[in-house]
Amino acid sequence: MKFTDGFWQLRPGVDALYAQEARDLTAQEGELTVWAPTRVIASRGDTLNRPMLTVSLASPAEGVIRVRIEHHRGAAGAGRAFALDADPAHRAEARVDDDGGVLDAGALWARIRRGAPWELSFEHDGGVYTTSGHRSIGSIALASHAAVVAEPVGSDGISREGKAEAANYIHAQLSLDVGELIYGLGERFGPFVKNGQTVDVWNSDGGTSSEQSYKSIPFYLSNRGYGVLVNDAGHVSFEVGSEAVEQVQFSVAGERLEFFVIAGPTPAEVLDRYTRLTGRPARVPDWSYGLWLSTSFTTDYDEATVNGFIDGMDQRDIPLEVFHFDCFWMREFHWTDFEWDPAVFPDPEGMLARLHERGLRVSTWVNPYIAQRSRLFDEGMEHGYLVRRPDGSVFQWDLWQAGMALVDFTNPEATAWFQGYIRRLLRQGVDAVKTDFGERIPTGLAWHDGSDAEAMHHRYTHLYNRAVFDVLVEERGEGEAVLFARSATTGGQSMPVHWGGDNSSSFVSMAESLRGGLSLALSGFGFWSHDIGGFEGDPDPAVFKRWLAFGLLSSHSRLHGSTNYRVPWAFDTGGEEPGQSAVDVARAFTKLKRSLRPYLVAAGEEAHRSGRPIMRPMVLEFPDDPAAGHLDRQYMLGPDLLVAPVFTAAGDVEYYLPRGRWTNWFTREQVQGGGWRRETHAFDTVPLWIREGAVIPVSGEDGVRSEVRG
Repeated sequence: MKFTDGFWQLRPGVDALYAQEARDLTAQEGELTVWAPTRVIASRGDTLNRPMLTVSLASPAEGVIRVRIEHHRGAAGAGRAFALDADPAHRAEARVDDDGGVLDAGALWARIRRGAPWELSFEHDGGVYTTSGHRSIGSIALASHAAVVAEPVGSDGISREGKAEAANYIHAQLSLDVGELIYGLGERFGPFVKNGQTVDVWNSDGGTSSEQSYKSIPFYLSNRGYGVLVNDAGHVSFEVGSEAVEQVQFSVAGERLEFFVIAGPTPAEVLDRYTRLTGRPARVPDWSYGLWLSTSFTTDYDEATVNGFIDGMDQRDIPLEVFHFDCFWMREFHWTDFEWDPAVFPDPEGMLARLHERGLRVSTWVNPYIAQRSRLFDEGMEHGYLVRRPDGSVFQWDLWQAGMALVDFTNPEATAWFQGYIRRLLRQGVDAVKTDFGERIPTGLAWHDGSDAEAMHHRYTHLYNRAVFDVLVEERGEGEAVLFARSATTGGQSMPVHWGGDNSSSFVSMAESLRGGLSLALSGFGFWSHDIGGFEGDPDPAVFKRWLAFGLLSSHSRLHGSTNYRVPWAFDTGGEEPGQSAVDVARAFTKLKRSLRPYLVAAGEEAHRSGRPIMRPMVLEFPDDPAAGHLDRQYMLGPDLLVAPVFTAAGDVEYYLPRGRWTNWFTREQVQGGGWRRETHAFDTVPLWIREGAVIPVSGEDGVRSEVRG
């Protein structure tokens, strides 16, 4: 949120009280506390009628420093903090001397200078990561008429009921160095580098072609080798060099702001420390890396249709591993009631058994909303399992499903009730669950456990996905549980896999989907997928075929659409040259990905151990290469394969090869990197290069393993 009018003035209706000096400091049991009055104290009289900010610094883990800024502690709003995993064995050292104070957290230390002006720096062996200087920490009061309080994320009608009239904010700023680039902040489909952007961390169901995000994460990563997590599950506004161009500013409503500075010095080390704090990605089953085929959304289907798709894939020698049933496996107006539509699927248990006999896993769609016509509605209302308004009535609306209500996952009994139906579904024979929605959670509701209403807008998706994931673990075992989730918040990476939401059937949307996935990867998420060919619309065959190569060289791969089927033969006319039809392209890249399964499984294990994603932005693998900083149309798949998707029908592609020797996967040609390449590709190839010295484990169609060397 922007508070200033240029460099010197404030916007109308804004009153800012900044920490002006570090007046007093104490060090006790690994915590450094600073009392910072909002004017320089020249005499005793200056201490009267003067607000003061309390800034405390501590360290939950090696290389991580927590900064907490409080104005009025009694109204601090601690209920909006995320649940984090501190290291109980870690001990930071806090000390105070005549010059100021230091908190030593091992690989990172904070230094605060005594007196005026306010000066807090975050340092490491190589120098200073970032600083908090004059006017960088403040309590902001807004008059009710202030223009600054306009709704910051649009008008979906559900986001923050009355939130724009908040009267108090706390903000902090951290310096940006020359050439410093900022990444992350969740799955964001706009520019990959966040400099110059205003980013509102507030989940919305806005599609991929908007500034909104299904997965808003208040964490950013700098190419200078550090990260910052704002520990607030509510609305967090980031100004990344877009208000004070030399600063990243972040602000929250209320009287308290808490953030963590996380040391590197490499981006990979930042993600390691960040995911230690917020949760490691769980292991996923090996079969999940195979091709998933869906019924699509509003298409007509029954068991015969499903078998026709599966037979068609088998007849065309396109290996298929998972079949997904989308929303209409349940009856219309009944979502969610966990009952197979008897008119379409009269024998669900038998059908699922028959699919398993064909060697397939099965996925089904669910959401956490209960339509009024669902058999679960009255049951949930009677037992208090549905979220209520402050007046005690059940919250309902007609957006998505008629009269739908929300399961109250803050109620342990409601969670167990919902989990019981998930467990029943799994015992019928379902192997994976697509947990759709979870973004449109209004504020102003009354939660069973009294949770902060604003924080529940984001926390809801975490509780929802956790409820389902835990049942999968219980029923299938660790390492065999897998979701296909759309919404997430901080820590959601611990329950993979996530997919990119509703994209469109175009090259532009294909590129924006990749940007979203790369941003999510730098927000701690190890596994990611997207709808091949786009969700909305009917993709041109060229778009579909180019997207097949991209999708099958992603962490996870799914054919899914909205109003039409996504079987490859639907995109062929019969006049294609050999190797160029959608069927040929699907076969070739599905088999390529299948051969790479040992390599992908190893990369997934690394994601589980260290938080390093399978799909890696170039800046993550080549942080010292200045050309890598802005690359958002290519990525590393695991540590040793470079992929540059083709975003044109004609096959023209431009990409960058970093320094070193690279081997072309298809031709085995070897070239020296360190520059840009322009190529034209038919549909059956894509720029795919092996890094120098790499040993890629592969598996043949007969299951025999071998190696490909770079």
